[in-house]
Amino acid sequence: MHVRPLVTLALLTVSLAAAAEPPRILLAGDSTMADKQLDLPERGWGMALGAHFKPGVAVRNHAMNGRSTKSFIDEGRWEKLLAETRAGDFVIIQFSHNDEKVEDPKRGTDPKTTFPENLRRFVRDVRAKKATPILATPVCRRKFDRTGQLTMTHGAYPDAIRAVAKEERVALLELELATARWLREAGDEPSRKFFMWIEPGAHPKIPEGRKDDTHFVTAGAAKVAELAAIEIRGTSPPLAAWLIAR
Repeated sequence: MHVRPLVTLALLTVSLAAAAEPPRILLAGDSTMADKQLDLPERGWGMALGAHFKPGVAVRNHAMNGRSTKSFIDEGRWEKLLAETRAGDFVIIQFSHNDEKVEDPKRGTDPKTTFPENLRRFVRDVRAKKATPILATPVCRRKFDRTGQLTMTHGAYPDAIRAVAKEERVALLELELATARWLREAGDEPSRKFFMWIEPGAHPKIPEGRKDDTHFVTAGAAKVAELAAIEIRGTSPPLAAWLIAR
């Protein structure tokens, strides 16, 4: 007697979910997330994020090399992102690397004052657009000490992000902790293959080579995007619904 209405309701729910318009994901952040020139080996993890989502989900990467929360605002990049943001979008925000450069007045922020103030502004501006903000702690630098232990380099900034996420009730992608686990498991020398460690003569546009423990090559960016997708699955159910089942 009650089976048919329940079946009808279930079918209606599935039908509505299938009919929902795929969301857009906008990214705000620094060089570890940003799009890169395809003729160079460096890759930002934002470039690999779209591969984890169902067809139709668009990733719009506004992250830019060298930017902090301060310079992202001062250069008008945040206003540009907001102008593009529409109801139903998700905005993932990952800063810290350049905010930490306190000796640079154009980029440095204070983890107790200006940095969290900027993050709160980002969160509230996104919500004013009827979109969903998501904060992310910064990815780890590859820095191992002489005993082979990974050194955490971001100081008080990740805790400032965590505090704002809690205060504003925002989903948090724990990329600092996730990438720290990944690098520890990989180990010191083996983890070089994920970063811009380029041997001299190995790439025509970097003839002198490079030893860069902050920026990723394709394999590193893909791994961080995978970790970000795992974090999304655990912390942001509305966006996680659009992830490809793994």
